[in-house]
Amino acid sequence: MDTIFHEQQEGSLCAQHCLNALIQGQYFSPVDLAEIAQQLDESEREQMAVGGIQTEEYKRFMEQPSNNFDDSGFFSIQVIEKGLSVWGLHLLPYNSQDPIAATARTNPVEMNAYICNFREHWLAIRKLGYQWFNLNSLLTGPELISDTYLSLFLTQLQQEGYSIFIITGNLPECEADSLLKVIPANQPIKPKLINEKNIKKKVTDSDVKQALEASKQDIDADDKILQETLKKSMEGYFYDETLPNSSSNSTGAKETEDKPIVTPSHEEIRSKRLAFLSKLESSSSDKPDANQTDSEKCNGCDVLQKEQKVNGPETSDEGNDEDMLKQAIAMSMEGLG
Repeated sequence: MDTIFHEQQEGSLCAQHCLNALIQGQYFSPVDLAEIAQQLDESEREQMAVGGIQTEEYKRFMEQPSNNFDDSGFFSIQVIEKGLSVWGLHLLPYNSQDPIAATARTNPVEMNAYICNFREHWLAIRKLGYQWFNLNSLLTGPELISDTYLSLFLTQLQQEGYSIFIITGNLPECEADSLLKVIPANQPIKPKLINEKNIKKKVTDSDVKQALEASKQDIDADDKILQETLKKSMEGYFYDETLPNSSSNSTGAKETEDKPIVTPSHEEIRSKRLAFLSKLESSSSDKPDANQTDSEKCNGCDVLQKEQKVNGPETSDEGNDEDMLKQAIAMSMEGLG
C-alpha cells in the first residue's frame, strides 16, 4: 500500500490530484494545468474572433471569466483531457453507446481505470496489479475495492450525481502496479475522509481540554479543603496554647476519670494530719488580728482537742480504727476546704 502514489486534497486542486493518482506520479503541477487552461482559452478566443472582434458575441465572451480554470485551483474536463492526451490517454463517457462503454457497464473490471466528477470534484479509480483502488484525494489514503464491489461502487457514484469517464489507452508502468502483481494488498482498516479525521481530532482535543479542566477543578477543590482543614487544625493548636486552662481542665478531668481511686493507708493519713496540725500551730503563734473574734481565735484549740480525742490509744479495736480513719479524712477535707 505504501508504494501506491496518493495525494491528499489541497485547496481545489482535485484535478491535479486525480491526474497524478491516475498516472501514479507527481507529473502535473498547478502551473502545468494553468498553462494548458490558458492554451484552451486562447484557442476558444481565436474561434470566437472568426466572426469578428466587434460582434456582441465576441465582446460578451471576452467579458466572461475563463471556463477552464479559476484562482481556487479548479480545472475543467477539457484541461484534464488535454493533459491525458500527452500520455496517449483519452476519456470515454461511461453511459455512451460506444462498445467499450457497454463492456464497462457489463463488466467494469475489464477496464483499467475510471475518473469521476461531481460538483467540480475529481477522483480516480484505477487497477493496480490485479486489484482496484479508490484514489480519492479526500481520503486519508488509497482504498482497496474488491472486484465484486467495483460495480456497486460505480452505480452508487452515478446515483449520487457523479459523471463517470472510462480511461482508454495504455497507462504508463509504475512501481505499485508491478509490486502488487507479486504481493497483493491487504487492508483490514479502511481509510477515512480527511474531514472526518479532522473532526475526530478536533473533538478529541476538546475532550482532553475538558478533562484537564475538570481535573484541575477537582485538584483546586481538594487543595481548598486541605487548606481549610490545616487552618482549623492550626487554630485549634494555638487555642490550646493560649488557653491552657480549658485544655488542662479537660485533660485533668480525663486523667481523673482514667486513674483508679487509691485509698491512703493509716500512716499516710496520720502524717498528713500531723503536717496540717503543725501548720495550724505555726499560724496560731503569729500575732492575732485585733479584729479576730474569740471563736476565730479558738479554731486551733478546737482542732487540737479533736486531735486528742481522735488519737486515743492505738491498740483499739478495728471499729475504732475505722471511726478514727473517717474522722481524720473529714478533718483533712475541712482543712483543705
